[in-house]
Amino acid sequence: MKTSGLSELEAVLAVARHRSFRAAAREMSVSTSALSHAVAALEARIGVRLFNRTTRSVSLSEAGAQFVQSVAPALSTIRDALEQAGSFRDTPSGTLRINTSTGAANQVMPLFIAFLERYPDMKLDIVTEGRMIDIVVEGFDAGIRLLETVPQDMIAVPFGDRQRFAVVGSPAYFAQHAPPRVPADLAAHRCIRSRMPSGSIYQWEFEKHGQALRIDGESALTLDDPGLMLAAARAGLGLTYLTEWNVGADLEAGTLVRVLEDWTPPLDGLCLYYPGRRHVPAGLRMLIELIREHADAKRARAARKSKPRVKRR
Repeated sequence: MKTSGLSELEAVLAVARHRSFRAAAREMSVSTSALSHAVAALEARIGVRLFNRTTRSVSLSEAGAQFVQSVAPALSTIRDALEQAGSFRDTPSGTLRINTSTGAANQVMPLFIAFLERYPDMKLDIVTEGRMIDIVVEGFDAGIRLLETVPQDMIAVPFGDRQRFAVVGSPAYFAQHAPPRVPADLAAHRCIRSRMPSGSIYQWEFEKHGQALRIDGESALTLDDPGLMLAAARAGLGLTYLTEWNVGADLEAGTLVRVLEDWTPPLDGLCLYYPGRRHVPAGLRMLIELIREHADAKRARAARKSKPRVKRR
């Protein structure tokens, strides 16, 4: 790792974001020792300790906090200037950092693949996590989430189909339990509960004819991963509540059966979002263009399918 100029400043900001030299080194694709030496060299040169280090934690010193507060906006301006200069290239280059959830990343992976095939000089750094974060503070160029969860101060680019949740259980489970007809019937069923990244239990949401309900069913099993919830439902341990995207293959194969479908209205689909700043990196602009291109193509295919065929005599 180069230990002069912008690299040292980027290293300090990365450690400040993660409160960890190891995590910062992973982000910057360098060794922990190289990053530590870079930060130490900067501290030695300016004669001030920027971080308080112990064997278990890393925190900003008072001087370090002031340094980061002053340097971060200036470094962002420099990055924007470099991006603007790079936009004159025939093809974009650099790294796009995107924060999303595991489920959303799986759905969007074909677009990521198409993007890298079209722009071979670009790199994607995709970080998946359940919790919502401040993508600006955490150093991401963009995020991908359900539209309804995106902060109001972000620019959102909707794409993809609208999402619906589904209540599903295995044929073996329904061989022993009568299918629920209304959400209140879930009180007599085993429900596989979902724990949110915050630690709270996700309440199943239902709506019909303007009546909205939230159900927190009783269960002996609580999980925090959709794959585990699917496996438990397939094994007949109870009903689970997941998106149609998660359960679609099982419904088609008959390994799971859907109930209460008329109580789960569609929600807004995924969107890419980013901060509304003056300059948008060239790579991000190209990704947005590709997303819109794919959305237009999908709408065109849907329109062709819905157009009635004219019979020829």
